[in-house]
Amino acid sequence: MSIKDSLKKKKIDALDLKTHLALLGVPLLLLFICWIIFFSISANQNSVANLLLISIIYLLGYSLNYYFHQGRLSRLWEHLLQVVHVNETTFELVNIANQYQDETAFLNALLNKAVSCIDGAEMGTIIRVEHDTGSLSFESAVGIDINKLRQLNIHLEQSFEYRITKGKCDRVVVIDDMEAINAHSSLSASDQDVLLEAPSIPIRSTLSSPIHIDGKLYAMLNLDSGKVKAFSHYDRNLVAILTHEAANAISLYQKTHKINMLANFDSLTGLYNRQRFEALAKEWTLKPHFGSYLVLIDIDNLKTINDHHGHQAGDAALQKVSRLLKAQWHQKQLVARYGGDEFIALCHGPLERIESEIIAIETDLSEQGAVSFSYGIEQYNGQWNKTLKAADEAMYRNKRGKK
Repeated sequence: MSIKDSLKKKKIDALDLKTHLALLGVPLLLLFICWIIFFSISANQNSVANLLLISIIYLLGYSLNYYFHQGRLSRLWEHLLQVVHVNETTFELVNIANQYQDETAFLNALLNKAVSCIDGAEMGTIIRVEHDTGSLSFESAVGIDINKLRQLNIHLEQSFEYRITKGKCDRVVVIDDMEAINAHSSLSASDQDVLLEAPSIPIRSTLSSPIHIDGKLYAMLNLDSGKVKAFSHYDRNLVAILTHEAANAISLYQKTHKINMLANFDSLTGLYNRQRFEALAKEWTLKPHFGSYLVLIDIDNLKTINDHHGHQAGDAALQKVSRLLKAQWHQKQLVARYGGDEFIALCHGPLERIESEIIAIETDLSEQGAVSFSYGIEQYNGQWNKTLKAADEAMYRNKRGKK
């Protein structure tokens, strides 16, 4: 069944059927009792006893209304506390967005917060949507084996969010009976078996909310429970708030990440840029037993490649060198594109190992095509300007020696 999101109507909660029946039945019951007393007064002139009886009925009616009113206030207070918790959660995510290693780590944090915020949720997933193809990929999971889920090959049209909203994916939907919805699924029997085996406990009900960023469907947040009808009307609206704020947090994370990439990384090669390298070099830890060495690398024939084959070929040559440098050094050492056709690396020794790694890079380049480089190595003891100048002179000696 589908439940329309009522946030646009500025309605966060609604009375359930039992409360409606109580509010309707109590006044009718009192009217009926008063009607009986009215006729009894006509037959019995004991006015004091009748007045006392009417007073008791009045107090009873007042007490019932007070009970309903206080219960309503208590529930609204609990709702308010949950909204505050959601607000604090998204505020925290926004403020520490740049501390996550990648977007998947950020989505893991978001999902864990969502499961903890919604009372009925025991498990959950975040499913990314590839906008161009409509293919789905499981990015994060809590209480569900994500490795099993990643074996699935599912399209957006096969999701119940798409099916229930008739392709709009514009509101929160709830499945109160997963067996009924799975019976009409277009997934293969093997895929359905995977969906049954992946959760830690069988899923009986699911709440799914779309996450839109810049007007496009970015992902779906699914919260699951082993109980039937685990999610209330209020839960649906609370998740609508959460995913709306989560979309803002994800958008901010993406923009922060993009700004960080532009500020610290070279856009062509993906290596650190000069400014970031020099900043990290100030924090470099010297290891006296192994030594530290500054390596300056200059591509020999980049201008010739640009002149004869075009700048795209020159860019490809820079990318070839950067890929090999990443593979050889980037996880252990500090590597950057220093500018133009120059690369720089700050490495821990010993020197013999660094030289053998440079030879390995040269060999790989010669096998891939006509790209070569000259290099200079100088021991680094914390004197940056002096070491850089010496490495630069060594690199040009190497270049002149080739000519």
